Amino acid sequence: MSHVGVGPRAVMRSVAFLSAGVLAVPALAGCTSEDPAGKPLAAQDVAAATRASVSDGGTLRWAVDSVPDTLNTFQSDADATTTRVAQAVLPSMYRMDENGSPVRNPDYLESAEVVDTEPKQVVVYKLNQQAVWSDGREIGAADFAAQWRALSGKDSAYWTARNAGYDRIEKIERGANDLEVKVTFSRPYADWKALFSPLYPKDVTGTPDAFNDGARRSLKVTAGPFTVKKVDTKADQVVLTGNPRWWGEPAKLDKIVLRAVPRDERVSELVAGKLDLAEIDPETADEVTLAAAPRDPATGAPLMGPQGSPAAGAPGGSAAEALRSWAVANGSDEEAAEEEILAREERREAEAKAARRQKALSGFEVRKSLEPAYTQLALNGSGGPLADERVRRAVARALDREKLAEAVLKPLGLPAEPVGSHLALSGQPAYADGSGALGEQNAKEARALLADAGWVRGGPVKKDGEKAAGAEKDEKDEEKKKSEGDDDGTYIVGEDNKNAERKSDDGADLESGEKHSSGKNTAQGGAPGAYAPKGTAAPAGSAAAPLAKDGKALTLRFVLPSGPGSETLRTVADRITDMLKEIGIGTEITKVPDESYFKDHIAAGEYDLALYSWPASAFPATDARPIYAKPVPAADGSLNVAQNYTRVGTDQVDQLFDRAMTTLDQKEARDLLRKADSRIWAAAGSIPLYQRPELTVARKNLANAGAFGFETPVYEDMGFLKKGAQGSRPSAPSTSSSSSASSS
Repeated sequence: MSHVGVGPRAVMRSVAFLSAGVLAVPALAGCTSEDPAGKPLAAQDVAAATRASVSDGGTLRWAVDSVPDTLNTFQSDADATTTRVAQAVLPSMYRMDENGSPVRNPDYLESAEVVDTEPKQVVVYKLNQQAVWSDGREIGAADFAAQWRALSGKDSAYWTARNAGYDRIEKIERGANDLEVKVTFSRPYADWKALFSPLYPKDVTGTPDAFNDGARRSLKVTAGPFTVKKVDTKADQVVLTGNPRWWGEPAKLDKIVLRAVPRDERVSELVAGKLDLAEIDPETADEVTLAAAPRDPATGAPLMGPQGSPAAGAPGGSAAEALRSWAVANGSDEEAAEEEILAREERREAEAKAARRQKALSGFEVRKSLEPAYTQLALNGSGGPLADERVRRAVARALDREKLAEAVLKPLGLPAEPVGSHLALSGQPAYADGSGALGEQNAKEARALLADAGWVRGGPVKKDGEKAAGAEKDEKDEEKKKSEGDDDGTYIVGEDNKNAERKSDDGADLESGEKHSSGKNTAQGGAPGAYAPKGTAAPAGSAAAPLAKDGKALTLRFVLPSGPGSETLRTVADRITDMLKEIGIGTEITKVPDESYFKDHIAAGEYDLALYSWPASAFPATDARPIYAKPVPAADGSLNVAQNYTRVGTDQVDQLFDRAMTTLDQKEARDLLRKADSRIWAAAGSIPLYQRPELTVARKNLANAGAFGFETPVYEDMGFLKKGAQGSRPSAPSTSSSSSASSS
């Protein structure tokens, strides 16, 4: 997956309403009996099978994006493979279920509950009495306490990426017996279930040296169905083998090999028989689907292509070409005949190679779902035109998010519904569609917002008073439109569209007196559109004339990654560019190397517009706060943005997150998060677009692995089916755009 800059635990989003330019935050509870959280848009697709139908033994060869630099998920350079390893070899008190909610993991935890709230919050964990580390020692309070001290933030010798939650713990004690752990919090903490997942042994967290360096390339002590055999940097792979001290259901596989394979090389590795499971891009998915399609008995050609389209190379249409080739090869022109014979041999070799490739791929199938992550358009509010909230909101109002979601997801047969929340995804408890805080797509209102911000038609003015290149033509086009009776693009900006003081349902001032921070300091699916013949005229009124202010054109820097796997982001960017052109906003697209995209541009604030993704979290109050927190000046005078790379934040959003983080009432926490999300929408720093597609290719006989969706993988159940056994596949997800949002 190509979303950048995300940590080992995830992040989420939530909602509100706007009508005619004035924010009116609705009552988010009680307006309908329908749960606004809805259901997940797509189920996981892992060819689920019973353990009895899965063979014992075998090696799963699984392609990953990288061999991790560290096996410690709490360090800044941990990546997705770090998380995969931790899930397979370390304890987690809670796992994610099919709705993206935390559920107790019975292999490690018999129970966990809040036993006191006054004077302090106290949680008692009762551990599974069989739970032991691979060295035979019981998992217990000493491990919890060592991890707390390492992650509390009190000892700077520990190089930690985060300490959220752990910094609220006052003490950890042994409970009534060795299997009980008593955790006392100094301040209430709603997301306490986020802690100790994963849990490292005290051997790793007990000292700064062990924490910083000891778990980077090896984990000598583990406590999962698998253990780390070795991290082989020469072979670019991590080898996991069964844990002989594992007390749960024994692992079906003998070995899991996580091997780093570039995306553009995965098809070749599948064909060569060197992989069993891999995340793939849409083009690879099409090829695998085609290879598995029904074939014509006479010719062996596939009858149907992806999504039921006629297959390339299907029977018909080749007889005339074959006859022409035969005539040239047997004709009197010896030079032409020789060239044609060579060409025919090359074609036969290519066809034979393609046939071998298709035969090899016919043993695989595509498994697809939606990732627990969404792609957003980020608007950098630290300076330039986007420092003005009216311009950001105009950009947001220009976007047809449904069309963008359809462009990415519909060709894949996945539900193409725009994401309505910054803090959760459909099906998660905190989800509700709050995009109404901005209002629906409306080019007329977007132009009115720009006019109110002082951006007018005509293009930039040169220092000698002449219009910039193209401005004169634009003016003539406008005069022609007016003479033909077309809309002249002039809008009266009333109070509804002005940046007037607006109040929320609870009386909080959303705009007046609130300053956004400024100053500078971290893909899948879809198909490119068709191109009209050169010289084809655009429909009248299809785009607005360029806008300018103080002699400068309204042009935004749109930064994109250039590497393989980012084609979808570039397609989406092209469509966004066209939508912005409709309201007179120009864009300058800059493609940069993947390795510098996030660090040198997004995190550094060197962009106006950018596309990147955030993962969903079961704990949005904790995990989303640093993403949307108002940036604050640091001691050295720079701006501390945490993970808020749009540099747009408000005091009210921070306060709502803080309140959600401290309440132990789940309903109250959900309502607070939805209110926070409404204000994030209104500030228009980031615009959620679509849930990312999750495409995997797997051997047809591989069970309980594939596109996992929200759910944490169950590594001990993965394996290859016994002969004659079959795994179950979910029915095709609906591609309709039925909304799960509340209708106030």
